[in-house]
Amino acid sequence: MTSATHPSTSALRGDVSPLGLIADEIAGVERRIQELAWSQEGKLTQIANELIQSGGKRVRPALALLVFRAAGGDDPRDTIDVGAALELIHTATLLHDDILDSGRTRRGRPSPLARHGIGMTLVTGDFLFTRAFGVAGRFDNTVVGWATDACVSLCEGEVMQRRFKRNPAVTLDDYLAIAGNKTASLFSQAARIGAHFAGASQTVVDAMFTLGYELGLAFQMVDDLLDVLGPAELIGKPVGNDLREGAPALPTVLGLELPEVRAAFTSELPSGALVDRALTALRGSPVIVRVRHLAAERIRSASAQIALLGPSPYRAALADLAEELLARTT
Repeated sequence: MTSATHPSTSALRGDVSPLGLIADEIAGVERRIQELAWSQEGKLTQIANELIQSGGKRVRPALALLVFRAAGGDDPRDTIDVGAALELIHTATLLHDDILDSGRTRRGRPSPLARHGIGMTLVTGDFLFTRAFGVAGRFDNTVVGWATDACVSLCEGEVMQRRFKRNPAVTLDDYLAIAGNKTASLFSQAARIGAHFAGASQTVVDAMFTLGYELGLAFQMVDDLLDVLGPAELIGKPVGNDLREGAPALPTVLGLELPEVRAAFTSELPSGALVDRALTALRGSPVIVRVRHLAAERIRSASAQIALLGPSPYRAALADLAEELLARTT
């Protein structure tokens, strides 16, 4: 790492991207992930790396590191470790999600499930979970408890999502509970742990938890919208995948009064033509604007938490990161 504790002069001048401020730290996260993904059984390493190296955004460790720096943290090594652990937990959930959903494509490529089958995909997910907690377990009980809470939320969110699969009774509140558990849980814990490691006050630590939660919800809302708008090259999977799988994504939940959307969502095996008609109906409806509006509300809520941090390039980068998450749909 070039300078783990002292960012470059160009970074502090603000003439780099938000993640450019923590480029050295993110490189450290990548190295740590590679170390943790190694196994004496080469097949485990191979399957893990197929997903790890396929273009993940590393938003969660980036959020932890930006909060750590913005809250006055100096030595990022512990935050790098936890950031890597959270990313491994996220990767493990993707492997398990593909098994649950029979997902054949992941980030524009054949999924590990499609390449290696259920057994090896399941074991690789378990392997990454174990590696992650081997790292998180060396910290204080508070951090271990927060990481555990995130994993419990992930499991509960998955069960709740499956309960509302193809279920037209799903509501906006149900969606928010699912997205809060499945996506915002890791975001919120990443931000909170970053503040905790920086030695921030309890008020700031709590505010960063809220920041992460709001950003996580906005991130999921934008992902759901991109599944309607595309293009497939950007999202790494076929457009309309949520409708095909009967997943209670936000545009679908808000668009259930549209006959085409309701028909595609509730159909056990919707045809390509039925999904296309539903996507066309959504794109021509007020739903798209409403989803953007709901995501923007979450970004504004997150920005209110950022304002509690002292002025710094890192605080500005957090605000820029929040806006960039929303800008993916424009």
